[in-house]
Amino acid sequence: MRTTSGLSLVFLLLSLVLAGLWAPAASFLLPALPSFVTNFDFKQRSTHGGLSASTTRDSSNMSGIKVVSEPVEATLTEMGVRNWPKWGCEPSEFPWTYGEAETCYILEGSVTVTPSNGQPVTVGAGDLVTFPAGMSCVWKVSKAINKHYKFQ
Repeated sequence: MRTTSGLSLVFLLLSLVLAGLWAPAASFLLPALPSFVTNFDFKQRSTHGGLSASTTRDSSNMSGIKVVSEPVEATLTEMGVRNWPKWGCEPSEFPWTYGEAETCYILEGSVTVTPSNGQPVTVGAGDLVTFPAGMSCVWKVSKAINKHYKFQ
């Protein structure tokens, strides 16, 4: 019986998304939805029409790293990402400590960040990543990185 009600909620959610009513419905539906549904951020994509889903993964394992894979362009525009400074480096390995939180959008490349108190997190082109203030880690750049970044 529980599976049937869970599926009913999923179909209700999809109906609301298609009707453009996701945001008002989210406040009372999210607590009742299965986790595979709530791990998606449904947004209207104006340039292509239709829906787009970007996945958010909390890669913290006590490190606090947040990753949004393939965020919709409207989110990047709202955040002003394209106006942030750029930074890049060739394949290398180096220690780093974040004195303040950093949000970055990776344009090219791939890096595995290993926090001193957590598991390695690999991010690459198309990922929007937030690193918490105070985190010490090792960056292992496997493919040259180019990113927009902003410290908070």
